[in-house]
Amino acid sequence: MQSHWFKNAVIYCLEVDVFNDGNGDGIGDFIGLRQGLSYLAGLGVSCIWLLPFFRSPDRDDGYDVMDYLSVDPALGDLGDFAAFMDEAQDRGIRVIIDLVVNHTSNQHPWFQRARQRDPKYYDYYVWRSDAPGNTSNQVAFPGKQKSVWQYDRLAKAYYFHRFYSYQPDLNTANPAVREEIKKIMGFWAAMGVSGFRVDAAPFVIAAKGGDADKHPHEWYEFLHEFREFIRWKTGDAILLAEANVPPEQLTDFFGPDGNRMNMLLNFYVNPHLFLAIAQESAEPIVRSLRALPQIPAACHWAYFLRNHDELDLSRLAEAEREECFRAFAPKKEMQLYGRGIRRRLAPMFNGDLAKALLAYSLIFTIPGTPIFWYGEEIGMGEDLSLEERNSVRTPMQWSSERNGGFSKAPKERLRRPVISKGKFSYRNVNVQRLRREPGSLLNRLERMIRTRKEFPEFGTGAYRILETDRTKTVFAHACEDDAGRAVLAAHNLSNEAESVTIRLWQSEFDHFVYLFEERESERVSDGKIELKLPPRGFSWLRLVAA
Repeated sequence: MQSHWFKNAVIYCLEVDVFNDGNGDGIGDFIGLRQGLSYLAGLGVSCIWLLPFFRSPDRDDGYDVMDYLSVDPALGDLGDFAAFMDEAQDRGIRVIIDLVVNHTSNQHPWFQRARQRDPKYYDYYVWRSDAPGNTSNQVAFPGKQKSVWQYDRLAKAYYFHRFYSYQPDLNTANPAVREEIKKIMGFWAAMGVSGFRVDAAPFVIAAKGGDADKHPHEWYEFLHEFREFIRWKTGDAILLAEANVPPEQLTDFFGPDGNRMNMLLNFYVNPHLFLAIAQESAEPIVRSLRALPQIPAACHWAYFLRNHDELDLSRLAEAEREECFRAFAPKKEMQLYGRGIRRRLAPMFNGDLAKALLAYSLIFTIPGTPIFWYGEEIGMGEDLSLEERNSVRTPMQWSSERNGGFSKAPKERLRRPVISKGKFSYRNVNVQRLRREPGSLLNRLERMIRTRKEFPEFGTGAYRILETDRTKTVFAHACEDDAGRAVLAAHNLSNEAESVTIRLWQSEFDHFVYLFEERESERVSDGKIELKLPPRGFSWLRLVAA
């Protein structure tokens, strides 16, 4: 039977080059990451997701890969990676890595050979000889791209690129390209990784350059092909897909029998969580959850608040998107591509601890796997002076020492500047300081992680949205496993205290135990629970049968 370890995991996503500098050159590396494992283990992290660390010209933060079977020399070498993997394994922490195979860098040897019309490599990419028409409506980054075709003088042809012009798309319809992808997966699986986050999954399998000769279901079979390969290689490695598509298309990525992707990042519920907080209303959460399709039992959702990209609000109606902009990104410099917010969570909430904990409680209790973006656990801020998405990719803030304890190098040698001004400066926000404050975000989240892992029903139990007498402001739901063990979570979206009555789905429950509050257990009365929730408050309960 295949392991479903990912269903009760807590995933921590980070960039190696901004996490911890182990050799003092101003760039984070695998030596520093290895040193940081004790911190992550103490936090309760069970899986690390590494953003691209391969050799790259680094024009797109490493997503422009020029050698998939290497470590960028600035970050170390394969020996450093192996040492990091050994220690992670010793601490019981799994590692998954980005699989960036929608495109390569234009400096990749494959593309350089393709430009010379090498008969083997030319069809690794997508070309056309005639000039394309206006394709501005197909670009991934409005305002930053004009077309999805770029003319190459050496090849005397146009190549297709869904993203930036220096990232030519791979032709995944070519069986030789799929074999290369399997080679990449097999190499890193042999190095010990427990899976891959498939970058831009819809574009990996999409018909390229308008070539729609194949039926869509044939393209989805590529995912099944990759899943079968990695399962044969390791048994329990997973594929986590980045698939920002409408709800009705999500099941195509899981497959009818759960034989494609193990997990999907939930880009549909994510913006609705923020809309709910902006509106002080439970309705957007309930609406978005009910819009999700039923998924195979072997599969799972992955929930997040912020990540390395912009907060994408494109799944909201235009009026709802504008409402979120007003609440969380009122200035144009805080917005990106007309659809997203390029800020971190803490400044979006203006440092409001109750809001942050409420948001985290939601992604920890809705059935799925919670994912942290590094530094979110201490409430780091953003640097809006950096271009596009780099605003949320500044160095980790470890202490109030120089460079936030990230590096001993002179600050001018840092790959990106540490946040040194304002309320989110490293002098105010850092691991060392928050550790010493019992009620800090860091310590509260550590307890939340521990509790979430102690009650796996939150991640794997049968899920129910519960009826309350405060449907406008309170969102309550429960999860019950096959043995009848049940947990319940209630969230007050209002900025005012609420007394709420929650109706349970069966009468066998006798009393309930508070998992966070220092309060005695209380009786269930006539199948109902009475709770008092503070402003922006939440409560986790264990339900106990007679």
